[in-house]
Amino acid sequence: MSDNSEISFSNFGVYNLDDQIELTLPNTMIKFNRISENAFSYYRENSEGKIVEKIIPVKSSDVKIELAPIRPLNYPARRTTHLFLQFDKEIYLSENSAASIFVNCPIEIGVFLVHDSNYDSLDWVTCDPLNSRFGLYGSPDTGTLCKYAKVSMATDYDDSDPYVEAVMQIVVENTMSFGQSISKVVFPITDNSLYYQNSKAIIDGLKITMKKRAAVNIADVQTISLETDWSASPTWEDKTASTHMEMGLE
Repeated sequence: MSDNSEISFSNFGVYNLDDQIELTLPNTMIKFNRISENAFSYYRENSEGKIVEKIIPVKSSDVKIELAPIRPLNYPARRTTHLFLQFDKEIYLSENSAASIFVNCPIEIGVFLVHDSNYDSLDWVTCDPLNSRFGLYGSPDTGTLCKYAKVSMATDYDDSDPYVEAVMQIVVENTMSFGQSISKVVFPITDNSLYYQNSKAIIDGLKITMKKRAAVNIADVQTISLETDWSASPTWEDKTASTHMEMGLE
């Protein structure tokens, strides 16, 4: 596909599906064409040259599509609901202290068919396939399979790579009587909603509480819901039964 530097990419949002529409993302092209009064064709070519084609029957002339950031759980295959974020720099907290940071978090992009107030998941893409990989948290026999990403710190909610990353706020609290470093976080990302504005995306935050339980140092990880006027992405996955997770501290 052509050089991304000279391409004007499509923003996230809702689009009217009339006779035809073309959406352009980094290394990805999506086209809808009306082929009859009650059907559209769908064409998508991704960054690896893979082509996906579908026929979409419709019952109503009032059909829309929504392009929105989604959780990074589909590529290269859907195998887990957990995300493993490895920070590029360790965070050190002295005893009985707390800090708030922003980190970049990988995303994928969903294409949704909107009709009669329903949102059907039509397709999804990743604009960063080379960095979409799995990681194992814990031992080989009992560990948790996760989507893995090494992530950098962000300055605020506007500091992200459009179409590739969202920004997440993480509050870290050390309740122990000695200093402690943290370099990663593992959590079920199906508890975290995403929001978008133009080409930017943000995601519900986390609170990490470092504490001692018996003779073991642990980190309790819980989701923090955002209050924002950004548009919420559609959701179709089931949420996890628990809204928190415990990690061991090294």
